[in-house]
Amino acid sequence: MSYITRPDQEAKPHNLFDVVHKALEIEASALLALRRSPPAQLCDAAQLIHTVRGPLVIAGVGKSGHIAQKISATFRSLGKQSIFLHAAEASHGDLGAIATDSVVLVISNSGETAELGDLLAYCAKYRVPVIGITADAQSTLGKASQIVIPHGKLKEACLHGLAPTTSTTVALAIGDALAVGVSHLSNIAPHDFRRYHPGGKLGAQLLKAEDLMHRGDALPIVAPDAKMQDVVITMSSKGFGAAIVCEDDVLIGLITDGDMRRNVNRLWQSCAKDLVLGSR
Repeated sequence: MSYITRPDQEAKPHNLFDVVHKALEIEASALLALRRSPPAQLCDAAQLIHTVRGPLVIAGVGKSGHIAQKISATFRSLGKQSIFLHAAEASHGDLGAIATDSVVLVISNSGETAELGDLLAYCAKYRVPVIGITADAQSTLGKASQIVIPHGKLKEACLHGLAPTTSTTVALAIGDALAVGVSHLSNIAPHDFRRYHPGGKLGAQLLKAEDLMHRGDALPIVAPDAKMQDVVITMSSKGFGAAIVCEDDVLIGLITDGDMRRNVNRLWQSCAKDLVLGSR
């Protein structure tokens, strides 16, 4: 007699902690190996990207496409014009995004992705340089690239070794290294980074007083002998809740709406200098 074991009765080879720990170990090992022996072509690729005047076009399909989008965003944040191109859409008109002075960075683990065919043919025809990030330098992508960055065959962290995990992590790390290298060649400084990140936590950390201050006609400036009626109009129109009292471009003092409330009984018989002096 034979028995069939139901799925919920099968013994699991590992507990959950072992599974996630192993996944991290596999990906970390791949990154450490990359750090110990970084592809020599990384510097050549960074130099090429830095040299071209046109935008960097980064292409991929599937998970590699998602990685390409992130790398493109990193380049933009570091001051290099970059766009993402879905390789499958390239055959349907998006090849027009590639300028004659562009460089195309293509990501494909196998290097044999069918959707890359038209893109690579276009680049070859119009002599647009291609940089390939792939496992095999002898793949179709590798052979079509002016510079190929091979990372070798990698063990995926997926339990069955199928889902792109380690390979996409390594491709992302290579892309980040390229972006950082190009920013070094371009002498990107914190003020350049701030220009591209006005919002969010990063933007707030990089803000300076001059980024927030108002200048010129936006300032509620009044003369010392200005009537309070005019001071009120200036304060209201500028929207700061205060007026700056200046004479010959020298700051005399500040009148706030609180000063006006405290002096309401004599407000309309006063000048700006009276409230400034009275509030000291």
